[in-house]
Amino acid sequence: MKSAGSIKKILAVLFAAMIMISMCACSAKEAAETADTVSYLTKEDIDVKETITNDQDGEHAIEVSGEEKEYSNVGVTKTGDSDGDEADFYGENSAVFTTEKGTLTIKDSLIETDGAHANAVFSYGEGTTVNISDSVIETKGNCSGGLMTTGGGTMNAQNLTINTSGNSSAAIRSDRGGGTVTVTKGYYKTTGTGSPVIYSTADITVNDSYLESTTSEGVVVEGKNSVTLNNDTLVANNSKHNSDKSDSYHGIMIYQSMSGDAAEGTSSFTANGSTITNKNGDVFFVNNTATKISLTDTEITNEDADGAFLRAAAAGWGNEGSNGGKVELTASKQKIDGNIIVDDISTLNLYLKDSSSLNGAINSDGQKGDVYVEIEDGSTWTLTADSYVSGLTVSKGSAIDLNGHKLYVDGKEYTEGSASKGTAFEIKTESSGGGAQDGAPSGAPGGSSDGAPSGKPGDGQTPPDGGKGGTPPSGEKPSGEPPAKPSGDSNQA
Repeated sequence: MKSAGSIKKILAVLFAAMIMISMCACSAKEAAETADTVSYLTKEDIDVKETITNDQDGEHAIEVSGEEKEYSNVGVTKTGDSDGDEADFYGENSAVFTTEKGTLTIKDSLIETDGAHANAVFSYGEGTTVNISDSVIETKGNCSGGLMTTGGGTMNAQNLTINTSGNSSAAIRSDRGGGTVTVTKGYYKTTGTGSPVIYSTADITVNDSYLESTTSEGVVVEGKNSVTLNNDTLVANNSKHNSDKSDSYHGIMIYQSMSGDAAEGTSSFTANGSTITNKNGDVFFVNNTATKISLTDTEITNEDADGAFLRAAAAGWGNEGSNGGKVELTASKQKIDGNIIVDDISTLNLYLKDSSSLNGAINSDGQKGDVYVEIEDGSTWTLTADSYVSGLTVSKGSAIDLNGHKLYVDGKEYTEGSASKGTAFEIKTESSGGGAQDGAPSGAPGGSSDGAPSGKPGDGQTPPDGGKGGTPPSGEKPSGEPPAKPSGDSNQA
């Protein structure tokens, strides 16, 4: 018979073992949950039953023109090179190409390209639609995006894995003439210079997806276009400039390049219920355009302690003296951590609504651009340094915590707890004569030319002044819409 002491020892060992098993089970569960949030299709998951290849410069492996076609369980391989507008605007040399109001449905497939200007899946022209789902896309060459939409085309994508490794190769990109792009679920990653995950000269909406850039901005919006993130995870690590036009790094860039590829006008960036992590530089950078940024219940983390939350400032695009950023930033149920910088030719209207909070300083170095702040009852601003604004609207109470610092409103020191009434500034784009005419179809390359524009088509170098197409003759403006694709210049495998 075992002694009471022996039984106690056995029970202690069993209890410790149960604790260890429980801890391992929890760790396994946590690991599984973490993996689930970034789980994605791989090549091995695709059951390829038919192989389609093309190795000719400028040609396609699959082309659909003015008809309806469907492919499933195909392996598409495209090599061969192209360059310039024919590839970037009209889809030359793309692996999969749809045009002339055709409709292509492709699913459970593997699409790979290895060539210059070899986009994977291309939708060109109004009335043209591509529906792609449960597929894996990989591109290796420069100027080779994953999904490409131009000329007013439509792209619908669901549950894709897209990896691009070339320069100027956004995973989700558009070019002149833009279109409508809707992406739902999946994994989208870029590793090349000038290759954001999303480069928008279209209306692009991404839902429930994982987005990561390891060298470039996470998102770039050019001209009168939009990006909407719904319940997405975005990780951006802009660590290499694509040109000398900007000294700063940024996770999300909104600008007008003046190349003629994007219509001038007010753009928008919207994030709802998403998670945004910026690893280097500023979270937002706005230059040479007007934009509306709307953030709702989105977790935003800047891992760079020296980076700003928002920088609206001049850079190398546009006409000197009028190329600042004009921003309307609306926060709803939103926490904002970080400083805001608005230079002397830029403008910001900041609205804190629905229990939002700002923990940071605005123009801590002194009054520069026009800044208006409006704090709705229930929202708060806690200063982390002295701040300078042009106008302020706040009710009497505790909405503003000076936190030992000073706030100056139009040059006058604000008294904590007092009410203030100010006037917002007009947020609009001033015509600069370099972009496409306002009202023309939105459009611009899907990634290249930065210190900013990552993902715009091109050779990864800075375009000449006036944009990729050069400066238009005096008195002329590019339309922002590509002309009809010349007949007889496409090839069908």
